[in-house]
Amino acid sequence: MGATKTDFFTDEQNKIAVIAKALGHPARIAIIEYLLKVNECICGDIVNELPLAQPTVSQHLKELKNAGLIKGNIEGNSVCYCIDEKAFEILNVFFSNVIFTVKKQNCC
Repeated sequence: MGATKTDFFTDEQNKIAVIAKALGHPARIAIIEYLLKVNECICGDIVNELPLAQPTVSQHLKELKNAGLIKGNIEGNSVCYCIDEKAFEILNVFFSNVIFTVKKQNCC
């Protein structure tokens, strides 16, 4: 089987792309903002905050978790989600480098 196109990029580039893709939907941004506001919650609370059906919210939570943006712990019949700071630190380093470099440039 041949190499996938992602094989031509660094692990760091692939990680950032996965994180950025997961953040590419407004519902996922709303979930992140809600988790930041409450610091921790269960899935049912998130469903009540968004104008989406429970299965749709669950799918968005799965995408965020797969990208490493959130983590969840099972508590009884519910899953308690919170922010996973590691992925946001990767984004922080990446965007800090971008901003630093852009500010130094004297480009069009």
